[in-house]
Amino acid sequence: MDFRTKIDIPPSDLQISHKSRILMFGSCFIENIGRLLIDNKFKANLNPFGVLYNPQSISQALQLLIDEQSFGASHIFEYKGLYHSFSHHSSFSHYDKEACLEQINNRLKLASADLLQADVLFITFGTAYVFRNKESGEVVGNCHKLPANHFDRYMLNVEDVVSDWRNLLKQLKEVNPSLQIVFTVSPIRHLKDGAHDNQLSKSVLLLAINELCTSDHSLHYFPSYEIVLDELRDYRFYNEDMVHPSSIAVRYIWERLSATYMHNETLLIIDEWRKIFLALNHRPLNVDSEEYKLFLRQTLLKLKAFDDKYPYICCEQEISDIANRI
Repeated sequence: MDFRTKIDIPPSDLQISHKSRILMFGSCFIENIGRLLIDNKFKANLNPFGVLYNPQSISQALQLLIDEQSFGASHIFEYKGLYHSFSHHSSFSHYDKEACLEQINNRLKLASADLLQADVLFITFGTAYVFRNKESGEVVGNCHKLPANHFDRYMLNVEDVVSDWRNLLKQLKEVNPSLQIVFTVSPIRHLKDGAHDNQLSKSVLLLAINELCTSDHSLHYFPSYEIVLDELRDYRFYNEDMVHPSSIAVRYIWERLSATYMHNETLLIIDEWRKIFLALNHRPLNVDSEEYKLFLRQTLLKLKAFDDKYPYICCEQEISDIANRI
């Protein structure tokens, strides 16, 4: 007997390999998957604006990349001793105005270039609720803890999301005709919205994505939301806050995603790299022991052999780090 409902994921014609160039936008859930891609040596640019939750903020961020927008002093503001951007996560905030702008513009420049060359764009929607700045009239990606009376809060409807994204997708295809896009809905519940309103919000996202994907074969949907809610419905698959998926749950979603979009050759490379990755992250009791020095030399040999075998996978930083530790 099978005591769980397993989500059936049809075979996909989209294949991701270590040669793929990947750009990723969205909620903190995409941070987990993106980090696994990066740890496994995929070429991924993860959240160049930081974590973004709603479809309109993600759309606005991608529009900035299409327009190759750069930020100046008028695009940021000071609040409680820090400079912020309403388009960016607080990880970009800084007490120094120039440092804030430099960090923002460096990521913008890199992401704009990556968008033109990307093979795959991952998008994860977290919520259909948005905050509109009363002064500018624009939807913000982050409120940066400004008083609530600075914003209007409302939920996008399906038509809002579909109309906005159809226009954006047309522009994305113009700048990168071969781009493949994978949509997901974050399984993380926004319970601050209330249990019922969270479900309504997720429903808007699911319906909008479904309408978009049915009209274009270059658009794909990966059911991370359904996997967590149906396959992993037990609370043992959640962190202590009972909202965020646990590391085991994230790992399981990663395995399902890998099986859907990766060939056996790519999976074998991941397995080969994992042994080196574990060695690179080994922390000895005595860093000065001869035993550890020998371990490092052996790891360096394996790393160089991997680098020679797969020249399209960059291991320059790891080789340099190990060499400096010997």
